[in-house]
Amino acid sequence: MKQYNILFLCTHNSARSILGEALASTHPSGQFVGYSAGSTPGSSINPIAGQMAVEMGMDPAKLKSKSWDVFGLPDAPKMDFIITVCDNAAGEQCPFWPGTPATAHWGFPDPSKVEGTDMEKKAAFVEVMNGLKKRIDILAAMPLEKLDSMSLKEIHTKS
Repeated sequence: MKQYNILFLCTHNSARSILGEALASTHPSGQFVGYSAGSTPGSSINPIAGQMAVEMGMDPAKLKSKSWDVFGLPDAPKMDFIITVCDNAAGEQCPFWPGTPATAHWGFPDPSKVEGTDMEKKAAFVEVMNGLKKRIDILAAMPLEKLDSMSLKEIHTKS
């Protein structure tokens, strides 16, 4: 079975895009290899996102904030899908992506901005994780070899 590379983009690559990378990489279909990056990556990932990604089965050594520039390099893995998960990243001028990846914006509020108890903060991350999971499940059920950017955008409206 062909595996499809998905790059999740968010400005700081510390929470939402990390969850997307983990969900795609550990998806039960085995169809995806997830990656994540940001336009202005932070120095570390959010600890709640990191803990959730490890609980999903991600290798903690792979969990780090990185610049989206590394995925535009000649030796970078070629992406099949590029999905922005924050409104800031969606509005930024992205680098040139080798190949012809389908692109979409699946916007989610930043869970790291939630104030409150640890339970309330974790609930915000779980809400984003569940929303991403729903969209990735829909994506996995589609004829991936025939997908284009318009099809990916429709996933946003169905979830």
